[in-house]
Parts: sequence; C-alpha cells; structure tokens
Amino acid sequence: MRRSRFTQEQIVGVLKEHEAGTATAALCRQHGISEQTFYRWKQKYGGLERGEATRLRALEEENARLKRLVAEQALDNLVLKDLLRKNA
Repeated sequence: MRRSRFTQEQIVGVLKEHEAGTATAALCRQHGISEQTFYRWKQKYGGLERGEATRLRALEEENARLKRLVAEQALDNLVLKDLLRKNA
C-alpha cells in the first residue's frame, strides 16, 4: 500500500484548521491535496486529537500483526490435518 506524504498527526492538524473556519478549497490548495482526499481524511480521522491519531496507527499495526499470526496458525493447522489424514 502506498504511504501518504502526510503523517496522521499532520492530517489531524489539517482537519483542525478546517474546524477553525478555513475554507475547504483554500485549505486543499494550501496543502496540495484534492478535496476528495480531504473528505476521505475527514471521514477517517474526523474528531480525533493528535495523540489519538498516533494511538490509532499503533492499533492498526497491532491488528495487522495479529491477523498475520492467525493466518499462520490456520496454515499450520491445515498442514497438520493433512499429515494426520495421510498417516491414518
């Protein structure tokens, strides 16, 4: 997946500027993003504080790690079941 050139803290900062009253079009032009990107950020990060964005990223990373572990265990179980069927 392509990495953003903005950190989650920067994204929350842009959203806070918008909440402070900056016009959407001017804000997007100032930061070099499309309005579609802005609204996608607003949907995902709207209402978060800067520290919460960092916590969200940590939780997403942990979730991805746990999903990999579950997938590996499922694969190991499948291999063991196949071995048991062949030995029986």
